[in-house]
Amino acid sequence: MVQRMFEALSDKLQGIFGRLGSHGTLTEKDIDDAMREVRLALLEADVNFKVVKDFVARVRERITGAELHRALKPHEQVIALVNEELIEVLGGKEPAHLQRAAQPPTVVMLVGLQGSGKTTMASKLAYHLRSRGDKPLLVACDVYRPAAVEQLRTLGRGLNIPVWDEGVAVKPLQIARNALAEGRRIGATVVILDTAGRLHIDQQMMDEVAELRRELKPNDVLFVADAMAGQDAVRAAEEFNKAVGISGMVLTKMDGDARGGAALSIRHVVGVPIKYVGVGEKPDAIEPFFPDRMASRILGMGDILTLIDKAKSAIGEEDVKGLEKKMKSGQFDLEDFIEQLQRVKRMGPLSSLVSMLPGFGQIKKQLAVDDMDDGFFKQVEAIIYSMTPDERRRPEIINGARRRRIAKGSGTQPHDVNQLLKQFQEAKKVMKVMASTRGRGLGGMFGGFRG
Repeated sequence: MVQRMFEALSDKLQGIFGRLGSHGTLTEKDIDDAMREVRLALLEADVNFKVVKDFVARVRERITGAELHRALKPHEQVIALVNEELIEVLGGKEPAHLQRAAQPPTVVMLVGLQGSGKTTMASKLAYHLRSRGDKPLLVACDVYRPAAVEQLRTLGRGLNIPVWDEGVAVKPLQIARNALAEGRRIGATVVILDTAGRLHIDQQMMDEVAELRRELKPNDVLFVADAMAGQDAVRAAEEFNKAVGISGMVLTKMDGDARGGAALSIRHVVGVPIKYVGVGEKPDAIEPFFPDRMASRILGMGDILTLIDKAKSAIGEEDVKGLEKKMKSGQFDLEDFIEQLQRVKRMGPLSSLVSMLPGFGQIKKQLAVDDMDDGFFKQVEAIIYSMTPDERRRPEIINGARRRRIAKGSGTQPHDVNQLLKQFQEAKKVMKVMASTRGRGLGGMFGGFRG
């Protein structure tokens, strides 16, 4: 999950801002101490030194010159200013979209070093674009690594996305030209070229990529960078931009344990926007990059909008209406409960979803959500599937003897069954509140929860 990458930085920044709020005023010393700690926190997160220097200078200038707003506490205003500057460092308020051709197909060229996850990202991007109505064609232009051609074929076959390849004997430029002709023939709206990478930058590699760019005139040239590589990824992006010219970035392995410095440095140093991030192994583990949402996550403020996007993908409007009707009428049962849990499971790891909730950083240790993922879902499924259809529809009939039988059948204890039934009743109450407040906006929903 993205949150893990920024966890240490997020914790440190929240600690800094928490200390700022220990008294009602903001002195010059408070500002100096806070900016010194912010600087150290960013450097420890492997953020480029020049980026840190510019960032801290801008924040300090804005804090010093700001007219404190009476409605907000001083530390809240500092957080707001830091948030605004983080958004700017990450690319500004508006996300950078794929550049489209006036006449399809749009040509997207992926470039980068070997091992950055470029071939896998090509398939993820194709899958993502298809889910939004595009008809993609993948093109295997990496003729120097036979495994890359076979890997793209396998990925395309698994996702039912067409792949154009001509083995490893044909020049990449000719393969790309033939693929474009094929794309036009089959009505593809996007053609994605997976180009060759090397373990390190060399002139032959750059010349070939530059030739592809010059001859094909792709709409977007996306440099795929391994976020785990830190500042090495930033330097490689700079080299590619100078020699080839790139129009955007894709960061892979954002679900890893890296410190996050590449994400915070790369746009500022290279001067091109981050367009997508890879957040896991699955085909759908790719997200458009939203600078404001990422800044919010870094500051521990959650990311409700991305959570809503994921929910919309997993639960269709018709499903929502049917579910709402059941919740309002009190007909919501354990079969509906397990169905919704399975949909939540498809949205990603539970710890990742919970981390998008505001204030999560302050309570995550108490909740131990990292332990609630696969094991949590498997136990719930085992218990519910050990019930009879009648028990799932009418859980109130489950007495002591039935609990013992269900526990034995699911490999759990009776108290685990009791706990699940209690969780179900609580979920049912919350869902009834949500159903009754739907259409009244977030204020109505939260008002209902308070009640």
